[in-house]
Amino acid sequence: MALSAALAVPVTPLAPAAPAHADPDDTKQLSEQAHQLADQLEQLTEQYNGLKVRLQQTQRAAKVATDNAKQQEKTLAGLREKIGRLAAVSYMQSGPDPTLSFVASQDPQAILDQSATLTYFAKQDGTQVAGLMQAVQSAERARRTADERARQVKQLRGQLDQQRTKVTRLYEQVRGKLVKRDPSQLAKLPVVGTGKGAQALRLAMTKIGRPYVWGAAGPESFDCSGLVMWAYDKVGINLPHYTGSQWNAGTHIPRDQLQPGDLVFFYSDLHHVGMYVGDGKMLHAPQTGDVVKIAPIGGRPFAGAVRVA
Repeated sequence: MALSAALAVPVTPLAPAAPAHADPDDTKQLSEQAHQLADQLEQLTEQYNGLKVRLQQTQRAAKVATDNAKQQEKTLAGLREKIGRLAAVSYMQSGPDPTLSFVASQDPQAILDQSATLTYFAKQDGTQVAGLMQAVQSAERARRTADERARQVKQLRGQLDQQRTKVTRLYEQVRGKLVKRDPSQLAKLPVVGTGKGAQALRLAMTKIGRPYVWGAAGPESFDCSGLVMWAYDKVGINLPHYTGSQWNAGTHIPRDQLQPGDLVFFYSDLHHVGMYVGDGKMLHAPQTGDVVKIAPIGGRPFAGAVRVA
């Protein structure tokens, strides 16, 4: 996929607000729009994830190219130093006038052999220097190319993230209007989000209607902390079957920053917990004789919220 294709998903414009006397057709239209936006968000998220992987690859390539360039430069510097020493030895052994040294020598053949050897190595090292200089230039070009590629991917990822934010905002607006008309629709809408919390909530939503049973943790019945434990266990996060411990299982966040899947706690002793769904509502297993369902978080004394992952 070309990099520019990452931004190919169009953003559906938000439909004008429906009148207060909305009929079933208005509800259906809002529901369809919410699902379309959720589909777009899923596409954008997967493209974003793809660019994230590509950025990691280009950054690794840039590092390899940079390390190679440094190694080539180090080898070249060592060879240049060797050639410098060779030239110094040649000068000291041959003297300012090689002809006089040859004539005055007790062993002229040794002078010839030495001169031939020095000339040979000088040629060999000179050839190696030329090759290394080409390798250094090639490594530097590869480094610049990899750096530029990483910069482009990073820029596109930022643009794509802006699109995701825009579509998420539109989805939340449409969802809010739909739920205001028909609260039961919230359970039918997709859970948006990419984190473990959103994944856990999607799984927990499949348990709507299952009975509350004290001490139960699924898969057919649950108590409040058992539902949370079961859902997060399915996405690879082990939580204790106890609200007091779940309260300390993540980062405490303010109420106005809640995201789908965050844990919401109630009462001063934290004896009840639910999973935030959105629009001021949570999914929870309420009490004996009831079932797993969606309910407003405002119906109980709110104690705080925790983001597990």
